[in-house]
Amino acid sequence: MAKAVLQLENILHGENVQSKEDAIQTVGGLLHKNGYVNAEYVNKMMEREELTSTYMGNFLAIPHGTEDAKKEVIESGITIMLLDQPIDWDGNEVKLVIGIAGKGDEHLSILSNIAITCSEEDTLQQILNAGSKEELMSFFNEVE
Repeated sequence: MAKAVLQLENILHGENVQSKEDAIQTVGGLLHKNGYVNAEYVNKMMEREELTSTYMGNFLAIPHGTEDAKKEVIESGITIMLLDQPIDWDGNEVKLVIGIAGKGDEHLSILSNIAITCSEEDTLQQILNAGSKEELMSFFNEVE
């Protein structure tokens, strides 16, 4: 049976990282640790970031692998990291980092669902102020 795209173990709450590179390594490492991707996928996430920023606006970044990284995806999944303090992401402040890995074209629907969830400013503020992993998860239960 396929894993859920998002599980409680894929969420980090109140984390402290120093840079976008640390953030990508952390969310990518969690995708790998929890069996969604091969280790090489994390390198492809870093490669993608060098090509074009994954900063989305509103304190949100969504790092993901390059097109050729799809072969490194075992199962579609997302990891969510809410930072205790914002970090600099190409001159922008980021507090919410969502790492994604999608099999085939699934990453497009995952990205779309995350964008819809985070597009409402009120909802995004609630996400940024979430007090627990469980509360964070409740906002993203529909992402698949």
